[in-house]
Amino acid sequence: MLDAKYIRTEPDKVRVGLINRNADTALLDKFLELDEKRRADIQEVEKLKAERNTVSEEIARMKKEKQDAAAEIERMREVSQNIKAMDADLAEIEAELSYILLTIPNMPHESVPVGKDETQNKIVRTWGEQRKFDFELVPHWDIATALNIIDFERGSKIAGSGFILYKGLGARLERSLINWMLDVHTYEHGYEEVFPPFLINRKAMTGTGQLPKFEEDMYHTDKDDDLFLDPTAEVPVTNIYMDEILNAAQLPIFHTAYSACFRREAGSAGKDTRGLLRVHQFNKVEMVKFVTPETSYAEHEALTNNAEVILQRLGIPYRIVELCTGDLGFGAAKCYDIEIWAPGVDKWLEVSSCSNYEDFQARRTNIRYRPELGAKPEFIHTLNGSGVALPRLVVSLIENYQQADGSIVLPEALRPYMGVDVIK
Repeated sequence: MLDAKYIRTEPDKVRVGLINRNADTALLDKFLELDEKRRADIQEVEKLKAERNTVSEEIARMKKEKQDAAAEIERMREVSQNIKAMDADLAEIEAELSYILLTIPNMPHESVPVGKDETQNKIVRTWGEQRKFDFELVPHWDIATALNIIDFERGSKIAGSGFILYKGLGARLERSLINWMLDVHTYEHGYEEVFPPFLINRKAMTGTGQLPKFEEDMYHTDKDDDLFLDPTAEVPVTNIYMDEILNAAQLPIFHTAYSACFRREAGSAGKDTRGLLRVHQFNKVEMVKFVTPETSYAEHEALTNNAEVILQRLGIPYRIVELCTGDLGFGAAKCYDIEIWAPGVDKWLEVSSCSNYEDFQARRTNIRYRPELGAKPEFIHTLNGSGVALPRLVVSLIENYQQADGSIVLPEALRPYMGVDVIK
């Protein structure tokens, strides 16, 4: 979340940031109104409390001297009632201010292009050449069904639409991709692997910005537990250091993690729902960084490059898209989407969003560090990106490596993990 002091002292900058994001500036107006009332009420209640303390001493003196203090006692009873009422009002105001802070998005970094929507995103670079086919292309759902590596109908029978059953070499492909990506990130890119819980409490979900804004998109357990199914490993991994003060010597910290991800995708019915394009449960390898503010933008570029290596090793054409202000995610100050080419469906598919949150998540999760021994704790910067997400990676892999006979030739990087060169 944003620093309340920053909102108070730089309201015009916040307003511009919200306008550039296509966000509602009414939240800012409400915050400023309530914040001003809160400060005025605090002054008034402190004045009343000071008066009560002074008069209480006077009442004690009058009683000691056997003087009649009934009028002062009655007046202080009214003052105490006023203080109690004002304290209750202040508690309500502070709760509302806290909620507003949780719903105001992050401010875009100055380097982010200003734009209204995804049509104004900027393609930063591309890699690889799109394959030329001398036979009629087939979409991944037909190839996977013919090879009996994915059963869409039985997946839906078990859990409903948007849930997938992988079979045989299809299941092995999922497992191989996950293991291979984790190995690349840990052995080559310097990340420490963690394996977090798949169930997450409300505090942690709020800490990374999924709540309260996106609650309708989440799978939730019963009210007694109040737990959420993991929407992405970003959430549990970022919260590893919740409410902790780290030493500068510990930074940077890089973690990578596999997780199954669960999303209702509320409001997306009918959009790209065929095959693996939009599902409610999927696998993903995530990269999360905890860094100092001075290094966060260099680390953002490095994080993006780490995801690119995965796609380069697989020989899959991709492009890096810098999101404009109007398309930025809620908590991101800057974000690159990595989109891969899927010739069977004739689409660019996003497989990673590499985001720098600056201190937005750290304020919510209360993760700080001491720049040096004895120094005042400061908020760290957090970054994350998929490295990368399945199943759209599988879509692109199947469609790019399909053969005229209906088989799939596997990229060389995966063959030691798969134990075969071709799925046929």
